[in-house]
Amino acid sequence: MGAVAARRNGAGAVVVFGSLNVDSTSYVDAFPAPGETILAHDFRVALGGKGANQAVAAHVAGLPVEFVACVGDDASGAFARETLDRLGVPMTAVRLVPDAPTGVAQITVADSGENTVIVTGGANLALTPEMVEAERERVAAAALVLTQGELPVPTIERVAVIAAEFGARFVLNLAPPAPVSAETLRVADPLVLNEHEARAVGIGTDAPSDATLDEWRALAASAAGVVARSVVVTLGGAGAVAADAAGSWAAPAPRVTAVDTTGAGDGFTGTLAAFLAEGRSLPEALRIAVAAGALAVQARGTVDSYAPRDTVLAASSASDAATSPLSADTDLSAEPASTQTKE
Repeated sequence: MGAVAARRNGAGAVVVFGSLNVDSTSYVDAFPAPGETILAHDFRVALGGKGANQAVAAHVAGLPVEFVACVGDDASGAFARETLDRLGVPMTAVRLVPDAPTGVAQITVADSGENTVIVTGGANLALTPEMVEAERERVAAAALVLTQGELPVPTIERVAVIAAEFGARFVLNLAPPAPVSAETLRVADPLVLNEHEARAVGIGTDAPSDATLDEWRALAASAAGVVARSVVVTLGGAGAVAADAAGSWAAPAPRVTAVDTTGAGDGFTGTLAAFLAEGRSLPEALRIAVAAGALAVQARGTVDSYAPRDTVLAASSASDAATSPLSADTDLSAEPASTQTKE
């Protein structure tokens, strides 16, 4: 089935406009204090960048993916292209920028599984609004368009405008937080944020640091239709919440031992986008994405930690994670019958 035909039937391609980096990751016992020098006990170089990670996650989830990105004409760029080819992600829209280095992320992962990340944009900054304009045909055939906060703000905003023009669902992962316009936020469906990013756009600014999953679900519900068409907030090991005009839902995460949290949020977002593009409801896609994120933290690395579709669906079905509409007379531990599926 072609992309346009698939879109007419409620499912189709995911087009990702995003960053492409090479991750240099050091594994340490604990993070160094300011001014402290420590020794790492392992080191890895891998494909990264929120755009690349999310494109791979959507591809692994079984959806056709088009990835629009820029890389430098250097060894890191060659490594990135080779890795995308190995993973099966099409590279027809990955542009070579001869006068800029490939983006890089310097990552430190502690034995606790937590990480710190410093990103240098490099060639990613060459992904301009004009380049977005040149990809109008891809957007026209897409069911869903996904982008992130690592791109220049004018580029993010042009992606939103063109997605709306062609009626493609626009998903914005505003990570890191970027000063996009209120109009761009309002068309996001969903706007995907973690707790810190949510506070940065005015969601949950007064919420306590130990706010529960159900409290965040209420906060997402208050923002849906106001800040964005729909809202998803990820809450690490607690799970995630979502809200749209139809209701609000919580998906608790299963208890797992985290080995490396790097890229898990991107695995969540790419999976969420894929299942929304496939035609799943927001609560269904939320529950599946939480399962994908929980699987990702149990392995080292970013894209190589993303589990295949069948594994994610099996984990989602086996999990105790449930979603339910938020209302005063609803059992918050139960999933509505309309969102229950057997994979």
